[in-house]
Amino acid sequence: MDVTLAYGKTGLTISLPDDADVTVVEPHFQPGLPEPPATIARALHEPIGSPPLRDLVSTDDEVGIAFSDITRPTPNHVILPVILDHLAHVPDEQITLFNGTGTHRANTEGELRTMLGARVADRYRIIQNDARDRSTHVLVGTTDAGNDVWLNRAFVDCDVRILTGFIEPHFFAGFSGGGKAVMPGMAHLDTVLRNHNAEHMDSPRARWGTREGNPLWEEIREAAAMVSPTFLLNVTLNRNRDVTGVFAGHWDEAHAAGCASVKGAAMVELEQPFDIVITSNSGFPLDLNLYQSVKGMSAAAQVVRRGGSIILVADCWDGIPEHGDYGQLLREAENLDDLLDTVRDPGFSRQDSWQVHTQALIAQKANVYVHSHNLTREDIRGAHLIPCPSVERTVAQLLERYGPHSSICVLPEGPQTIPYIVEA
Repeated sequence: MDVTLAYGKTGLTISLPDDADVTVVEPHFQPGLPEPPATIARALHEPIGSPPLRDLVSTDDEVGIAFSDITRPTPNHVILPVILDHLAHVPDEQITLFNGTGTHRANTEGELRTMLGARVADRYRIIQNDARDRSTHVLVGTTDAGNDVWLNRAFVDCDVRILTGFIEPHFFAGFSGGGKAVMPGMAHLDTVLRNHNAEHMDSPRARWGTREGNPLWEEIREAAAMVSPTFLLNVTLNRNRDVTGVFAGHWDEAHAAGCASVKGAAMVELEQPFDIVITSNSGFPLDLNLYQSVKGMSAAAQVVRRGGSIILVADCWDGIPEHGDYGQLLREAENLDDLLDTVRDPGFSRQDSWQVHTQALIAQKANVYVHSHNLTREDIRGAHLIPCPSVERTVAQLLERYGPHSSICVLPEGPQTIPYIVEA
């Protein structure tokens, strides 16, 4: 049987033995909205738990709108024009668009024009959060767990703060969207590192689809509340990146409604773990590098048996990448045990430790193979993973190892669908 996996911009079709025990798990397809801008406009007029957006903003307000960076498929070019139309009574020079990069690199001018649309990018001031520049951040409070919350000063200084984004299950924060636009989106690196610490990452509640009781998410929500966001607009997407739902209004209530909708559409119960799980990282732009593709590994890890194998396909046109500490942390470790010992040391604090922590836990549970046209064998081995030049050959080898009747699960859209084993 042939299965097409989301891979880069083109997809990757693989052939599996016709007599193999294969289960394909895909999102419950939801068609895109016929008129996304009209639906977004209605949501701004009839929000959840909030007055309409226009009623919350006066002509003399300084307005800040946080949007997702290039590592997220948020349709900023669809969302932002509608929001800006509703703010037509506010002079352009009083509106600033904030690129919530979190700990990621700044986006290029060309990327910004593609993400936002040339009309928006050329018309409004854009500030990109620089998580390493303390001078551009201000302390807004301390969480119950003792995390000093430093946020972008220019964003905090706005009279009106609008959060945008899209909602999908997140591998350790529960869901994307919501308060994540504030932290990590607009936060200083130190605040993010303390939130993504080893104790939080080791929590069994730090997982896909869990908000309540998740120590990472609870602190994200606490940090966002410190700046009292004025309004939120989040959307949900299907595999074609079409908008399927719009959730606008109170920044936490609207997000909760969106998360409930996503959980019903994107999380699938399965009865037994599998010997082999083949996954993607949802294709372009989400599989831009190996760092982001840990999410695809994590989705597969939910349903692979201990001692089984995961095969990840990811384009990785951005490499490991070279920016950030993810690749360096992997290269510095002799083995997985050494890596976990390092990140769990009480005095340890480095960017991207949360990603290598997650990857190490997955690789301790199962063998992880990586297929990518843009990573060398040495790149993959240096990341403590196993090169996979051919998915078909690797599957054949694993069937010889585990037996011809071994079970195979395929996640063609990667973490667009999160499978999980029904608890007895």
